[in-house]
Amino acid sequence: MTKQADFEIFLATTPGLESVLCSEVRLKGFKKPTAVPGGVTIKGGWPEVWRANLWVRGASRVLARIVSFPALHLSQLERRTRQVAWADILRPDVPFRVEASCAGSRIYHAGAAAERIANAIEKTLGAPQAPDAEIVLKARIEQNVCTISIDTSGDLLHKRGHKEAVNRAPLRETMASLFLLQCGYTGAEPVLDPMCGSGTFVIEAAEIAARLNPGRTRHFAFEHLVSFNIEAWQQMRAVKSSRTPTAHFYGSDRDAGAIAMSRANAERADVTGCTTFTQQTISTLTPPDGPTGLVITNPPYGTRLGDKAQLAALYRAFGQTMRERFSGWRVGMVTSEPTLAYATGLPFLPPAAPVPHGGLRITLFQTAPLP
Repeated sequence: MTKQADFEIFLATTPGLESVLCSEVRLKGFKKPTAVPGGVTIKGGWPEVWRANLWVRGASRVLARIVSFPALHLSQLERRTRQVAWADILRPDVPFRVEASCAGSRIYHAGAAAERIANAIEKTLGAPQAPDAEIVLKARIEQNVCTISIDTSGDLLHKRGHKEAVNRAPLRETMASLFLLQCGYTGAEPVLDPMCGSGTFVIEAAEIAARLNPGRTRHFAFEHLVSFNIEAWQQMRAVKSSRTPTAHFYGSDRDAGAIAMSRANAERADVTGCTTFTQQTISTLTPPDGPTGLVITNPPYGTRLGDKAQLAALYRAFGQTMRERFSGWRVGMVTSEPTLAYATGLPFLPPAAPVPHGGLRITLFQTAPLP
């Protein structure tokens, strides 16, 4: 692979949300997005790698696929690794580390494979290995073929760089953005979360409406690669795509601490002008003035923050408030407990398959506009 040639770029996401991420990537104009298990592949060069990290909301990390070759034993793996033009990719003064996984291959010891690859790179390039290095090469050996990729993101991409405070059971920003997209949200309608926690859904919705790039305030691992060009990157980041949203975004929670947290996060994200957070209970909730939109929430679930029997009352109250006061609004609800979802009495459409989150499997339930 040369620096100029297009290569495969893999955008990782939560299994089960690949097609939703593919829709986002297609909307953002990337070449040949294809949903594959665990993510989406696109074709491009290093500028597309930077852009994917900067622009894409639903990806958890962006991997640049460097090389693929057959490897039947460790000495072949090491020899083929040494043939890669690492000096075009990695800097000799920047530490790196290698993580490996093996499946259905004659090379079955991931630790030994990682060690051979790392030693080959160190001997070829002179770059030091370090267990806490920010530059991570990921080697996947599957059916006797080794694919080596670079994690170009560094920290996982849900760490937007402008959200510090989180509540006890946060939904990751990447996942929240994909659930918003799944509910048909485009940025043109109001969004309300009546159990907003640290404000994730409200802030993501406001950022989408304001066309703010999710990676605008953070650092990425690709800044330490040979291909990185500081002037070109600064130009890319400086492009002003933002606009003033036409809609407003609302969060409420019965917990005063959650509201303080949400306001602080909204301020860091620069969306205070289009967001409002208020302390109130579900039973006192009324729709804001103006057009109807989307109510979306990630309420507590039994295995997470409380007893299911107590929670059923909360879900019933939520459903009653929606049915009685939110005519014309759509509702999206994320929960690990279908019985709690149906306790709302809301007319949910058939749900998509559950997706993994924090050791649980959660499902997005959604309605058409309420009668």
